[in-house]
Amino acid sequence: MPTVSTRWAESALTAIREIGKNKPDERGRIGPPMVARSLALLHTAIYDAWAVYDAVAMPSLLRLPRQAAATDAFRRQAMSQAAYKVLADQFPTEEATFRTTLSTFAGATPSVSVDATTPEGVGNLAAKAVLAMAHADGSNQLGDLAPGSAPYADYTGYTSVNPPMMVTNAAVAADIARPDRWQSLAYADKDGVIRTPGFIGPQWERVRPFALTHAAQFRPAPPVSLLSQDFVDQAQYVIQTQMNLTTEQKVIAEYWADGPSSELPPGHWELFAIFVSKRDNHDLHDDAKLFFALANAIHDAAIATWEAKRFYDYVRPVTAIRHLMRGRKLKGWNGSAIVTLSGEAWQPYQVPTFPTPPFAEFTSGHSGFSMAGAEVLRRFTGSDVFGDEHKQDKELAVEPTLVEAKDVTLKWSTFTEAALQAGESRLYGGIHFYEGNVAGLELGRKVGAQAFDKASRLWSGLGG
Repeated sequence: MPTVSTRWAESALTAIREIGKNKPDERGRIGPPMVARSLALLHTAIYDAWAVYDAVAMPSLLRLPRQAAATDAFRRQAMSQAAYKVLADQFPTEEATFRTTLSTFAGATPSVSVDATTPEGVGNLAAKAVLAMAHADGSNQLGDLAPGSAPYADYTGYTSVNPPMMVTNAAVAADIARPDRWQSLAYADKDGVIRTPGFIGPQWERVRPFALTHAAQFRPAPPVSLLSQDFVDQAQYVIQTQMNLTTEQKVIAEYWADGPSSELPPGHWELFAIFVSKRDNHDLHDDAKLFFALANAIHDAAIATWEAKRFYDYVRPVTAIRHLMRGRKLKGWNGSAIVTLSGEAWQPYQVPTFPTPPFAEFTSGHSGFSMAGAEVLRRFTGSDVFGDEHKQDKELAVEPTLVEAKDVTLKWSTFTEAALQAGESRLYGGIHFYEGNVAGLELGRKVGAQAFDKASRLWSGLGG
């Protein structure tokens, strides 16, 4: 039987995928930092409901005297009620899915009780404490920090210095006013609708962290300057890497892409934690702690990463390469193959319906999320040994004619190896520079260590 944490993680990830695939009006809720935050809220509520019944652990946000719980079934009801309330708040269109999980997994129904002698009361109190914090954490979930704004809308006044660029058109000089700064892209989505998404989450530097002392605590040194040879070299590295991709590297690029119809990068590491839970025969108590530390580390990585993205507002490869290689011929991806094309028409090795994520390059979110997750899993299990794998069993979405891709299996002997591959995948996909990956990995490692230390102090009764 799955544990509370794994079952509700699965329910949350199902909802995130459903929104990404079929509910475009709700997609503003599922950018990477939003998903990281929602998963952190979910697992904090589950952990706090569990901690009330533990003889030692201290809750993170809930202030309630310790309660007696006769059985794990009793705990399961409290933890599940907390999970249901939080997820129904985070993803209201998926409430029916969460109600079904509550019924089939915990044998419970939605309740409004706040009676701390009952499991549903404890669960509701845990969720109430978490959501009270969340609704005032700076994310603008309620859309109340700017007049008439939507959930998670920017209220800080961010504006790109570059005009939007249509990816399918070769760039002209006027398209790129500042070659070292971020630029939004216009493209047709899977329904043929032209989308020009703005910078997702530029306000995330103001969101309340779990263990960070402040959003810029681990801000890396600046990326390379526009006027340096390094700026040219990093672009050339991406060009060379992409034109020489092996079949395995193409599979890596797509497997880790985690685009808008997936569980996104933060959810990817929830899947890895579910694997570890099954591998190590975790019980309810183990996973309450593991997922609490993991989700909060990954959201702190989102805060730190997005602070750097906003602070440096750094260019993506598609803009830099089109600027630097204008008027020159090079080999690159044209949407169906690697061919000789004009530099101003260069494209990343991505599906055309999502050519590059809509936020600045430096640092890499994949790298930060992944190394933070790897650090927590390594510390919690006491070993870097992982052992999971991915068998490519269908055509690549980017390149369906590459039939040999079906023969590729990706294997990760350690958590660190998986994190490093996640970071490298963004170079193979042509959407990050090498230094953005390296800086993101180091940021993630530091964030993961600090978050794990705080979480472990809480469940050991030492305080946060």
